[in-house]
Amino acid sequence: MARKKEISKDKILDTAYKMAIKDGIEGLTARSIAKAGHFSTQPLYLEFDNMEDLRAQVLKRISDDLKAHILQQKYTGEPLIDLDLSYIDFAKKHVNLFRAMFVDGKFGSKIIADTLMDLGVEKFNEQYPDTDYDQDRIHNIVVANWISTTGMAALVVNEIASFSQNQIINVLNAQIHDAMLNDRLSETQEDSMFAADDEASLKDNLA
Repeated sequence: MARKKEISKDKILDTAYKMAIKDGIEGLTARSIAKAGHFSTQPLYLEFDNMEDLRAQVLKRISDDLKAHILQQKYTGEPLIDLDLSYIDFAKKHVNLFRAMFVDGKFGSKIIADTLMDLGVEKFNEQYPDTDYDQDRIHNIVVANWISTTGMAALVVNEIASFSQNQIINVLNAQIHDAMLNDRLSETQEDSMFAADDEASLKDNLA
């Protein structure tokens, strides 16, 4: 009869996940995980191909948590704005992880980038269901939105600036509306805001 495993893969991942959320991904080594979980390093090498495999699976778990819980908070009832505020709140609560993944680029992962883009597109479509933009235009709007949101988050976590929630919302709404009027990430950008009828409202120009 085969001997039952004393340390499961899930237990190792749970330990590594909690460490990453608390202190960032950079500190995930076989020795630090084993010490935090009160087991030897041997189970890590039995359950994972190598440390890169383990880190990748931790990032997958973080991605799933971002998608299902962390970035699904409700603040204003506007889906894209709520996503942005959830992201900034995540940055403030998990500074080391935020810096490792989104500022320093350490252990960067396409799965995290894809998660943010997919959520951004989903929330944009929820907030603006009547637009007829093609996928490239929506992609550019979401990228512009993430640029602004990540910039504000970085300013906050590095204590360069502080903002009230209303200030953040005002800046993000202005950026989103500008991105909808002006595709500044396109090489054939035309400034439709200034080309629009001077007497038309912003709502009319966005329609």
